[in-house]
Amino acid sequence: MKSLNNVKVGDVVKVIKLYGEGATKRRIMDMGITKNSEIFIRKVAPLGDPIQVNIRGYELSIRKSDAELIEVE
Repeated sequence: MKSLNNVKVGDVVKVIKLYGEGATKRRIMDMGITKNSEIFIRKVAPLGDPIQVNIRGYELSIRKSDAELIEVE
């Protein structure tokens, strides 16, 4: 399993599956991260958290702990 927090800057990945339960999974989906959506990794903060991505035409910063719940290819 390759999660979003392991992707390098500049890569474009496709969401395969979302893990997590309840409010956590719902929050990730509310941000626009759903199955089959494409994510471009723009940059990562100097200490690795948060990760800035581009999805569905807007920029989003996501915590590393939430990025671990997103399986990508």
